[in-house]
Amino acid sequence: MAVIHHTSTKPTKLELLTSWLPSRPWYSGGAGEPELAKAGGFRLDDPQGEVGIEFMVVTDASGTPTTAYLVPLTYRGAPLDGAEHALVGTMEHEVLGRRWAYDGCHDPVLLAQLPALIEGRVQAQDQNTSDTPDREVTRSYSPRA
Repeated sequence: MAVIHHTSTKPTKLELLTSWLPSRPWYSGGAGEPELAKAGGFRLDDPQGEVGIEFMVVTDASGTPTTAYLVPLTYRGAPLDGAEHALVGTMEHEVLGRRWAYDGCHDPVLLAQLPALIEGRVQAQDQNTSDTPDREVTRSYSPRA
């Protein structure tokens, strides 16, 4: 199970996303800088305990109407080979040191755990509390015949 450290990072996750989101082709915010707020999310555990996996929901009030984004992120203690294009940014974690944050859509650990969630083989975890399932995250899966 992932250990949630109640500490800070520099820059913060929202600061990283403020710089990164406007570079995405699907970003629909206003002409200025995004006005982001954390609105929710959940985590998945990496079976190896090395990669942080987070699905963060952020709202952006810079445009009309306010837009919500579900942003899959992974956090690593070293760069992910061949994923320079997916780097959201780096941050300093007070406990873990330098962390590389990636667009989780390009991280093989997230790509393995997401189907496991959908198929019911793993459970979503609370975004803020260690070793605590997030019972508000539900899923439905019907295997192909």
